[in-house]
Amino acid sequence: MNEFPAGPLAWVNGSDAPEKSAINLGFMALSDCASVVVAATQGFAQPYGLTLNLKRQSSWANLRDKLVSGELDAAHSLYGLIYAVHLGIGGVAATDMAVLMGLNQNGQSINLSHGLQTRGVTGPEALDQHVHQSRAKLTFAQTFPTGTHAMWLYYWLASQGIHPLRDVDSVVVPPPQMIAHLQAGRIDGFCVGEPWSASAVRQDLGFTIATTQTIWPDHPEKVLGCTRAFVEQYPNAARALVMAILEASRFIEQSAENRQSTAQLLSAREYLDAPLDCIQPRLLGDYADGLGNRWQDPHALRFHGAGEVNLPYLSDGMWFMTQFRRWGLLRDDPDYLGVARQVQQLELYREAASTVGVDHSGETMRSSQLIDGKIWDGSDPVGYARSFKLHAMTDSSALLASR
Repeated sequence: MNEFPAGPLAWVNGSDAPEKSAINLGFMALSDCASVVVAATQGFAQPYGLTLNLKRQSSWANLRDKLVSGELDAAHSLYGLIYAVHLGIGGVAATDMAVLMGLNQNGQSINLSHGLQTRGVTGPEALDQHVHQSRAKLTFAQTFPTGTHAMWLYYWLASQGIHPLRDVDSVVVPPPQMIAHLQAGRIDGFCVGEPWSASAVRQDLGFTIATTQTIWPDHPEKVLGCTRAFVEQYPNAARALVMAILEASRFIEQSAENRQSTAQLLSAREYLDAPLDCIQPRLLGDYADGLGNRWQDPHALRFHGAGEVNLPYLSDGMWFMTQFRRWGLLRDDPDYLGVARQVQQLELYREAASTVGVDHSGETMRSSQLIDGKIWDGSDPVGYARSFKLHAMTDSSALLASR
């Protein structure tokens, strides 16, 4: 990898110098922390006067608590985690939060156990039939109650006619622990980021029944999150941090060789602590599902996409709130657009992107068609949240149907 990438080495000499030079940067052991790790270790931060101290976390709940307390300055975060804290749901007091940039799109998976596979449950229809005919509820794991993996799992199950809060049980398991839980028979399936889905397939502990990019091609996933207080106290440092990670994101996607070297870096004990052959294939878009199918995924994990990945779209933040409403995590409709405008740091992001030559001209709303045929474009979030056949709403209020 690069020792020191080309960059404005004199940038820190003026009034834009970061107010804080050492940043404590949290991450979870997932392949999509790549741009954060690359920025911190491969010379992308130093030109901007920053030292990034990487802090691996054991669970998303720990990461959340340390962000709120200030022990972490910023972190590789679940989109829904940042919004849940901002809205004060999920058992924590509301704290003003900020999304500085998108870190990646796509690249998560839903896996089922080897036990279900041996019973012939290898597709959505068989799963639907099994769920509605079996006396015992299946147990699915996701990584955080308001996180992306919970939302993808719920959305996918509902699209197959399975109510995620009534027809199955849902439990929270930190990403690196998924394999042990599956192996011990404590769960029947999970939704998680790589490399843990690929690892389960390689260990013959089950198969991938769906990738999250089949639910929503180029869906939002992890973000660079922090408190609003951090942005307000250290605006230059926040902007410099975005610049460093933008450059790292662009570097990863410049060539297949860069992706391969990134996979090698991530395999180290202090980052993912996982075999290279569990990380590299899916990082390069090479998927094998454990059922004999192999393909090059057109919507695999991506970190930059010429800036398309990194722009903190208002509609992306709004979508997670519509799902919180759908599943009873919010009792009333928030001001979807107003909240997103508070959280998404569009002005700061555009300043950073402009400085490092990344296109930031995209619209703040984007339109996508999801697996159930519904179009999400942010234009009518209240109507969208109410439009689903399967939900946890009762009349005009929602119930907290699942803990």
